[in-house]
Amino acid sequence: MTPQNRPISPLRQRMIEDMRLRKLSEKTQSGYLRWVKHFSRFLGRSPDTATAEDLRRYQLHLSEGGVSRISLNAAITALRFFFEVTLGRGELMAKMSHVHVPRKLPVVLSPEEVERLLDAAPGLKYKAALSVAYGAGLRVSEVVALKVEDIDSQRMLIRVDQGKGRKDRYVMLSATLLALLRAWWREAKAQGKMLPHGWLFPGQDPVNPLSARQLNRACHAAAEAAGITKRVTPHSLRHAFATHLLEHKEDIRVIQVLLGHKKLETTALYAQVATRTLSAVTSPLDRLTPQDPPRA
Repeated sequence: MTPQNRPISPLRQRMIEDMRLRKLSEKTQSGYLRWVKHFSRFLGRSPDTATAEDLRRYQLHLSEGGVSRISLNAAITALRFFFEVTLGRGELMAKMSHVHVPRKLPVVLSPEEVERLLDAAPGLKYKAALSVAYGAGLRVSEVVALKVEDIDSQRMLIRVDQGKGRKDRYVMLSATLLALLRAWWREAKAQGKMLPHGWLFPGQDPVNPLSARQLNRACHAAAEAAGITKRVTPHSLRHAFATHLLEHKEDIRVIQVLLGHKKLETTALYAQVATRTLSAVTSPLDRLTPQDPPRA
């Protein structure tokens, strides 16, 4: 019997149903199932027979095995769902706790580097997609999920349908970006790749959207061609979007809305990398009464 035809255990099926009831995304469901399966292999028996000590040993196993803090927290979140929701035995998680993940400042491209990167994009489709990430501050998952009808040229807005956190929002559409998207639409339509009510950035098969992985590869290729040595991903363009807006004195709460951040403190992180803003601040030393320079 192939893995595809192997029957799903009642326990796994119950967990899948619990996740669907709570409308968890397919990606989240896949991640939860993967971690529970990993725990089951570590345990050597069905996970519903685990004890609190077994869970503690598993976290120690992951920590000593070099698993990153982010992955460790993902495992704990998945197991918490399984034991609290599916099994109704949340007390077993008492000895498992999330670990602190240090917040690192994002690497930000300068406006000149962004321009070089976009100019070096491998084709009009990728230049347009990366320009959306920078010009509207969209996440890579939001860029590839755009449809032609999401571009509102009358109100000069882009509709982000079910972004992170399953929230809809609108972001601005600049005249420059609109012209670029129209050029891409004409090229794709001439090639028969732009389907009615279809994806703005279709994949090789126009029925499917461009994948995040494909856009990541194109971004890396563009960065290399542009001679940019910083570690660059499409998300770097979102970072640049927020930072450059701050440097041009845009209100941080407006930027928060554009980015779709739930908390202002998340957006405030960009104030630490807005170098033009920081360098424009007058040091209190410069406000002191000028002193004669010390004699040599």
